[in-house]
Amino acid sequence: MPEPSAPPTPPVPLAALLADGALGLRLVAGLADDQPPVDIHWVHTSEMADPYPYLLGGELLLTAGVQLTDAHADTYVRRVVEAGAAALGFGVAPVYDAVPDSLVEACGRHRLPLLEIPRRTPFTTVARGVWRLMAEARHRELRRVTEAQQGLAAAAARPDPVPAVLRQLAVRLGGRAVLFAPDGAQLLTTGRDPAPGSRTALARLARVVNPPHGTATDTVGGARLAAYALGGGQGLVLGVAASGREAGDHTVTGIAVVLLSLLTAPHQGAAEAARSAALVRLLLGATPADAAPLLGPGPWTVVHAHGGDTPFAPSALAAALGSALAESDGTTARVLTDRPVTAQPGWTLGVSEPAAPADLVEADTQARRALRHARATRATLVRHRAPGPDTLTALLPPEEASAHARALLSPIADSPALTETLRTWLSLHGSWDRTAVALSVHRNTVRQRVARCATLLETDLDEADVRMELWFALRRL
Repeated sequence: MPEPSAPPTPPVPLAALLADGALGLRLVAGLADDQPPVDIHWVHTSEMADPYPYLLGGELLLTAGVQLTDAHADTYVRRVVEAGAAALGFGVAPVYDAVPDSLVEACGRHRLPLLEIPRRTPFTTVARGVWRLMAEARHRELRRVTEAQQGLAAAAARPDPVPAVLRQLAVRLGGRAVLFAPDGAQLLTTGRDPAPGSRTALARLARVVNPPHGTATDTVGGARLAAYALGGGQGLVLGVAASGREAGDHTVTGIAVVLLSLLTAPHQGAAEAARSAALVRLLLGATPADAAPLLGPGPWTVVHAHGGDTPFAPSALAAALGSALAESDGTTARVLTDRPVTAQPGWTLGVSEPAAPADLVEADTQARRALRHARATRATLVRHRAPGPDTLTALLPPEEASAHARALLSPIADSPALTETLRTWLSLHGSWDRTAVALSVHRNTVRQRVARCATLLETDLDEADVRMELWFALRRL
């Protein structure tokens, strides 16, 4: 049986699909009590006599049996099973009035789940149902990973970061987390054993890993075990044991591996800078509830910077701004500081408004926009400026102004690229070249986007009144 390739979204349990009353699917055959749960990775419709060449594995294969005969049923099901399909959905219209007995018997024989699709349910509705369940599963996975990242970041900022991260990881996985020394001794352990013998098996698995790289996995009594070499240069290994596997477990554990590698490295030079950078990235992605205990009340300012003598190592800039929280993506540095920000020789700075920890994500956006404006205008420092009480926007009630802005900009509201291009172009007085520099795109791209905005908004952007109204609307949003 071919091994199905990894899908981009979490699979859908067949049981969840059967439980969707709107679809009306009915399990007819092929799923015995001793079979493991069946997952659907995608949906495929085929009326081929032999769909094998067109299947990837893991599908819910839909058919109306156009070329199916009683004599061919067993061969058909056998080929579908060999292709790795997860289940077969049979529509009772328009060819058949009921699922053929020969197909029911063949699916039972080959242990292929067979679903009856009622007349009222088109195949497209089944496919939409699967995609909807996948989207819901993906949303749950992303939410779980985000919450775990925030919890691990908060743990990493505590006075006892290593045991705190281990405890948080064990809670998130619902199992045990262990930090092993190079000789295999348990330095720290927390959580519960998911199965008998899992603790001994995890210690044995950890000895297989060869730091500073390498991983190993195993299963014992239904528990999933994994060991990861930490990259801190100390020869340490992280071992985890969980009773099952949930979507996002690998990502959650990967975040913990990175944090523990940084936390257990000697806090000198590059290692300390790497730890600081990782914490900055996690802090700027934290929710308001998690940011406050990490940073304190503030107010905090986010700085985006470009240039400098060492653009890939922003520690000198951070020190000049009175902060140890800095990171760089290789081109742009980001610094979190609670001190006043002044221009720095050799650097172009974009500075947010002072913000509480709950508003750091918005402050990060402000700093990014301010840096774009600074680079486009060749200024050494640009601060984000919010509309003040002396602007024309104060002449309208805030609710009315916001409603008007949303209505005016609704044709481009679903396109961040168009909205940001129009905002930047207007802020730079319609300069194609400076807007291109600010957005890091070609000037022709700016022209195309602005022209697209004019078309969608059904307006003439050469008119000063139009530009002014759009500018106030963008600022209000």
